[in-house]
Amino acid sequence: MGKIIALANQKGGVGKTTTTVNLAASLALGERKTLVIDFDPQGNASSALGVDRTQLGDKTVYQALIGEVDVASIVQATEMECLFVAPATGDLAGAEIELVSAFARENKLKAALAPLRSQYDYILIDCPPSLGLLTINALTAADSFIVPLQCEYFALEGLTQLLHTVSLIRQSTNPALEHEGIILTMFDGRNNLANEVVKEVRTHFGPLVFEAVVPRNVRLSECSSFGKPVVLYDIDSKGCLAYLNLAKELIAKSQPKPAQAPSPAPQTAAPVQPPPFADIQQPSTV
Repeated sequence: MGKIIALANQKGGVGKTTTTVNLAASLALGERKTLVIDFDPQGNASSALGVDRTQLGDKTVYQALIGEVDVASIVQATEMECLFVAPATGDLAGAEIELVSAFARENKLKAALAPLRSQYDYILIDCPPSLGLLTINALTAADSFIVPLQCEYFALEGLTQLLHTVSLIRQSTNPALEHEGIILTMFDGRNNLANEVVKEVRTHFGPLVFEAVVPRNVRLSECSSFGKPVVLYDIDSKGCLAYLNLAKELIAKSQPKPAQAPSPAPQTAAPVQPPPFADIQQPSTV
């Protein structure tokens, strides 16, 4: 059964959509069938994967969320064999208002994605830059979440708010929601503050922080304007290598841990056998 991962951060401009698209492409390159759910009304993930949003009509995530169509009917293929996208347009912004009075409004996306779980290895949800009803739907539907965190001071303050929201969701709509990890983005090694943020995050969150760090990279900005993930635009760029390493870490985390072999039973000493014929009395020589 596929794993659903939400990529969330209420702060905009932290590389959330870039991470969603390029992580998904890296997983697809590793022959993991991957679906991107564009859950941001800006629709940038759709554009970054080559979708012409002006030609979508009523085949978007919005229609699937309100129950007009099945999610499977809106999924589109991309240039990569194992990568697919469920696109979004600005109509999705209206869902925030329409779902307010809906029954079980926090579970709409979870119900919509349920039939697709078995068809994909990974389903990545690109959340909007807010902690509104759309993000709550995404975190309720997800098995785990990844936080793209820009290597700047104010990003740390936003992280506190997000983790508080996650704790509330665990108490109510999704008790099983796991923390997949924090991915540090837009890292500039020449900046002392960026290095301090990396050190602070790793000290505080330890193993929850991915080893891969995404640098500031021009190729990551350019590829989106061409409607391609960076693996199809410049696979040798530093940004691409960072996302390939991130995908390797994620796949490794998802692998089931090998069961420990039972410890061997303690060896007991074999009983000492009497020598042959020991019970036969020898004849007297007297």
